[in-house]
Amino acid sequence: MPKAIRVYKAGGPEVMQWEDVDVGAPGPGEVCVRHHAVGLNYMDVYQRTALYPMTYPSGLGMEAAGVVEAVGPGVVNVKPGDRVAYANPPIGAYSEVRNMPAHRLVNLPEGISFEQGAAMLLQGMTVRYLIMQTFAVKAGDTVLLHAAAGGVGLIACQWLCALGVTVIGTVGSDEKATLASAHGCHYTVNYNRENFVERVKEITKGAGVPVVYDSVGKDTFKGSLDCLRTFGMMVSFGNSSGPVPPFELTALKGSLFITRPSLIPYTAKREDLVATAQDLFEVVLAGKVKVEVNQRYPLRDTVQAHRDLEARKTTGSTVLIP
Repeated sequence: MPKAIRVYKAGGPEVMQWEDVDVGAPGPGEVCVRHHAVGLNYMDVYQRTALYPMTYPSGLGMEAAGVVEAVGPGVVNVKPGDRVAYANPPIGAYSEVRNMPAHRLVNLPEGISFEQGAAMLLQGMTVRYLIMQTFAVKAGDTVLLHAAAGGVGLIACQWLCALGVTVIGTVGSDEKATLASAHGCHYTVNYNRENFVERVKEITKGAGVPVVYDSVGKDTFKGSLDCLRTFGMMVSFGNSSGPVPPFELTALKGSLFITRPSLIPYTAKREDLVATAQDLFEVVLAGKVKVEVNQRYPLRDTVQAHRDLEARKTTGSTVLIP
């Protein structure tokens, strides 16, 4: 019988249980996928801790890559033997085998491995909507990107660099600064030693940046607003340091804009999902963005993987191997 991670209540990494699961045959519109690699994302922590509420008992995880084993009635977009990947609900990717809605799968190009597919789809499609839709950057722009050495950060550094955008990236150590620089980040700021607001003002000669991409949340929010130029946009898309506390609208001095986007609305329609994934696959296959898996854990060791992720011991992308 296949196994999966199950949770019965919110809490720390220890609430995740490695259990047998009964998958069953795929129903109408469903596909049975055997996972070869599963993506680890900070969103999984938000779900596990109930920052993003779930109904229990529940699986965990939103991203994986594998092979189609069987299809249910009415499925036409994939067939048994196809290499596929996904990065969307329903949650439950932390599993050896599972059934998924066929319309949420994308075909994985031959030039991209299962590990790369599981490591890049959620993070890479996130980067795509952030820099092309939420705030469409243009060549010559200078942007502030927090957590530049993280999974989203390393992909964003490369993609922004390829578009001719100057990247100021914050990191938490000299090692992470070196890593971000190697992936196209033009200016790295170690927020444990430097004041990132002062550095942004220095780099931009006091002008500020048109956009801040912030996945850190509570610890960087106020400073991020101070880095924006007039009419700038604050893009808050994560909470690795905790959720942003309530604030007065008067904090948006300078006619600033703020948004809290997420991947799901940007890929809710099948055609948008396919287009977003295709753009990501193209920049990876062209060599403009390299997806490097820096950590691998057996799927049964997901508890340790979550501990390391929350302790900020990981860099770039991490996969769980069934």
